[in-house]
Amino acid sequence: MAEKGIFAGLPWWVRWIAVPVLVLVVFGSLIMSVLGFVIALVFKALLLVALIAGLIFVVKKFTSSSSSSKGDW
Repeated sequence: MAEKGIFAGLPWWVRWIAVPVLVLVVFGSLIMSVLGFVIALVFKALLLVALIAGLIFVVKKFTSSSSSSKGDW
């Protein structure tokens, strides 16, 4: 493993604290934008599923009540 050679003579806090902090500082905005995009995509997908389910519910409710009264539009 190459990372064992790079971090071999350094203290533990460099590997577990300093390097992740530097990664977050450098790539933080990219990580947040990707995370925001994924959350927005999941929210829109759930909203679409809820709207389709509501549409199906309304259509079935009106078609079942109109078929029981035997009325045509």
